Amino acid sequence: MQVAPVASKTEQQPNGLQLLLSGHDLVTIEKVLDLGPPLRGQLSRLKLNTEEKGDALKAYINETMHTIREIMAINPQFREHASMIHQGLERLERGDPNAIAHFAASLTTASGPALMEVLEEDLPSKKLDLALTLLKKELELSQLQAKIATKINETMSSHQREFWLREQMKTIKKELGEDKSDGTDKLLEKFRQRLEGKTVPKDAKEAIDNEMEKFAGLAKESQEYQTTRNYLDWLTVLPWGVHSTDVMNLQKAREILDRDHYGLQDVKERITELIAVGKLCGAVQGKILCVVGPPGVGKTSIGRSIAEALGREFYRFSVGGLYDVAEIKGHRRTYVGAMPGKMIQCLKKVQTSNPLVLIDEVDKIGRGQGDPASALLELLDPSQNDSFLDHYLDVAVDFSRVLFVCTANVTDTIPGPLLDRMEVIRLSGYDFQEKVRIAEDFLVPSSMREVSLWPPMETSSRVAGGEEIVSNPTDAEPAVQAEEVLKTTNVEKESSTAAELEEAKVAKAYYTDAAVDKSALESLIRWYCREAGVRNLQKHVEKICRKLATRVVEQDETNQSRETSKNQDPARNGTSSGAVKGDQAIHKVENGSV
Repeated sequence: MQVAPVASKTEQQPNGLQLLLSGHDLVTIEKVLDLGPPLRGQLSRLKLNTEEKGDALKAYINETMHTIREIMAINPQFREHASMIHQGLERLERGDPNAIAHFAASLTTASGPALMEVLEEDLPSKKLDLALTLLKKELELSQLQAKIATKINETMSSHQREFWLREQMKTIKKELGEDKSDGTDKLLEKFRQRLEGKTVPKDAKEAIDNEMEKFAGLAKESQEYQTTRNYLDWLTVLPWGVHSTDVMNLQKAREILDRDHYGLQDVKERITELIAVGKLCGAVQGKILCVVGPPGVGKTSIGRSIAEALGREFYRFSVGGLYDVAEIKGHRRTYVGAMPGKMIQCLKKVQTSNPLVLIDEVDKIGRGQGDPASALLELLDPSQNDSFLDHYLDVAVDFSRVLFVCTANVTDTIPGPLLDRMEVIRLSGYDFQEKVRIAEDFLVPSSMREVSLWPPMETSSRVAGGEEIVSNPTDAEPAVQAEEVLKTTNVEKESSTAAELEEAKVAKAYYTDAAVDKSALESLIRWYCREAGVRNLQKHVEKICRKLATRVVEQDETNQSRETSKNQDPARNGTSSGAVKGDQAIHKVENGSV
């Protein structure tokens, strides 16, 4: 035990009195007289060993003194007890090894047992060795503390300097009248709101977080500002983890396919099989269908019907004459005006990760800058498209749930590895009876409505016999016969001015009795439209409807001019007041009636 008289005391605090003690002598308790408080006992002074001499002891003393000075230079906490340390240094200069060891141990933050071990040691060299070990640990701790403090101060200084410069910039802009917010905070908030509710993959999330942190520190005038903004715009607008719900209804799918297309049984059966398998598995997996056939058989238009039957979003792009691989895999962000590829643009437009994508004219893909066919192979291959890497995004995107439908005229020009991954469905064309049915049910009605001979159709349904039921929208103009329109117009002309007639709302005339005979369609198909498809037949039907519309307009104008001239000449309509023409009078005289 060390006896320590009061070295100094501070003002009394609410929780007690704070004292600073300075060690004087070592004592041991011989006998406890009273447990107190206060504790009373019989003490005896310990005699310290001062007989040990030698160079080793001197070396210990020098190293201890040097370590104490190092700690005092590093650790600022010792400044609080500068007076006590100064008194201790004066005692250390006397060369007392025991005092040096005790003072050195008191400067450390070692535990109680470690400090008692120094007090209880009798040999001065061993006592100094224990104290020096505690000092070295304290020196390492002080150095680490100083390093941490320096690092924190540098960071704070950097932030304070940046804050000071930004405040200066705001003040300068305010003085110049250019105090306008660059909108960075609003953009970052907009990007974060886009990601709410989306399941972003880990790699994409890390890229977005890094770019947002980088974007927050960029000035609007910097070169990277717009590039980083566009990159974040594309990353956050994609439908990460957003999928549309597939329609698993075979009857509804058949109705939609039969409504839009006549024939094409192979394609319709394959789609119904796809829906049936998806209904059993719980989800429709991504497939690659390739519809091959001559022009005009409905390869392209069947894609939209398949998407409607499945309840998926539809996107179409053509690769005919495509020579640049960047159209599929995107451009590098280092290029000016760089953009992602077609499939990333598809996801941005449809906002779902499982659309139906129609790739048109896949047999006419070119070869120029790179190999577009190989890039398309990476996109379509089920074993690779779950981590498709676009050059612009540089982040893997999953296309495994996308349903791809490709169209081609022939399979000879399709690359072998690409063709090997497709399920080919061949369409040979339409025969005579099928063309007649298509012309009656699809081509003639659409052409009649295009030239406004028939009223527009909002919804339609076809029964098994091919009869078309038309339902007009509630806000559509009423369909009336041409004769009723002429009569209404003539009455209004007699009772209204020209300005009022222009403002008057007259019901639009439709000619529902206009039609194309079946015999005419048969002759047209038999002698003029013998190709496999119906595109040329559609052109001829549209031409006939245009000529029919011309005849109808000419007849209306002729009837209208006759009605106008008849109203202007009362003698022609037999409404004169008993006046008789000269030839009529002669005829009556000859007959003896006058």
